[in-house]
Amino acid sequence: MKILVINSGSSSIKYQFFDMTSNQVIAKGLVDKIGLKGSQIKHTRQDNQVVIFKGDILDHQSGIEFVLGILKSQKHGCIKDLHEIDAVGHRVVHGAEHFNSSVLITEDVIEAMKQCIDLAPLHNPPNLKGIYAMQALLPEVKQVGVFDTAFHQSMPDYAYMYAIPYTFYKNFGVRRYGFHGTSHRYVSKRACEILGVDYKTQKIISCHLGNGASIAAIQNGKSIDTSMGMTPVEGLIMGTRSGDLDIGVYNFIMDKEEINRNTAYTLVNKHSGMLGITGISSDMRELELAAEKGQNNAQLALNMYDYRIKKYIGSYTAAMNGIDILVFTGGVGENADLTRRGVAGNLSYLGIELDNNINTGLRGKEMVISTKNSKVKVIVVPTDEEYVIAKDTLDIITKGKIEE
Repeated sequence: MKILVINSGSSSIKYQFFDMTSNQVIAKGLVDKIGLKGSQIKHTRQDNQVVIFKGDILDHQSGIEFVLGILKSQKHGCIKDLHEIDAVGHRVVHGAEHFNSSVLITEDVIEAMKQCIDLAPLHNPPNLKGIYAMQALLPEVKQVGVFDTAFHQSMPDYAYMYAIPYTFYKNFGVRRYGFHGTSHRYVSKRACEILGVDYKTQKIISCHLGNGASIAAIQNGKSIDTSMGMTPVEGLIMGTRSGDLDIGVYNFIMDKEEINRNTAYTLVNKHSGMLGITGISSDMRELELAAEKGQNNAQLALNMYDYRIKKYIGSYTAAMNGIDILVFTGGVGENADLTRRGVAGNLSYLGIELDNNINTGLRGKEMVISTKNSKVKVIVVPTDEEYVIAKDTLDIITKGKIEE
């Protein structure tokens, strides 16, 4: 079975095309700058050759139509006919309380996704555009929605509620939802497979560290808490997001700078985090180089970044009354050995012993990086959210439910 995975953003579409019989990606790419000058498609063929197509791409439907044309082209494609596409899986950012699992997309599901737009105004509308485009271009092909928030719907109410008047939850759904759920689900299960332990019996802390970052506490196969909140701003320090911030600071800055609510929200989303602290970059690689050259704010930012992660690990260990496995994933978690050492190298009270010989220089590979004597297994697991979307789509199309 061949499944097309689509991640539709405001002006871009990421796609991967899977042959699930062999579990291989047979094509992938990025449609960039939709509706803008300089729009193009960067397509990677099955032989890993990269081809770039430039031209006007006015909207998401046009972009997906171009992608379908490339997939069946004689020179660059991998199928002879569009009927070889058996199903389409979509990444959807916010499912609120409507969805605790991936689902077959129906008109009722689309209506529920529309109701979530207020909670994710920048993400759900373009996610819907991808679905509408596929409905128009391949109306007979079944589509599946895979929600970033679904995995965290198992959180207990005392973990997801905010201590504000309860009416805001009842009337508007104000609560912690969490994100990166597809990634946390994949890497926590994969870690147990690598270690040969039962997923349903483990206490796992999963650290998804990238430009966006979050931590999840996963007990007996269920998410019981996560660092991101109603929006992705809360929690860890990120590339350009502040993470946890006293709301009084927010109001203080608005008064002092005489800026409005939207400007302040942009400040904590786009101009804060590692970029805001350093004034240099949001890229961890650049900040590590700057710190090596003696730039104090770069070192300060790295220290703050590691410290915030350690605080969350400590609190989630307390919440689960223990920890068996600590997982690092995401662009930073998979590749930044200094970050892993800065976090896990100083958690001896948990019985964690990091093997620095293994950790140093490790990038993008599945690997246990704790010593044999470590009471907690520390492991790097590269995330693969697109594969999870393809696998969920396959399960729902063929079996009617996700196979655990």
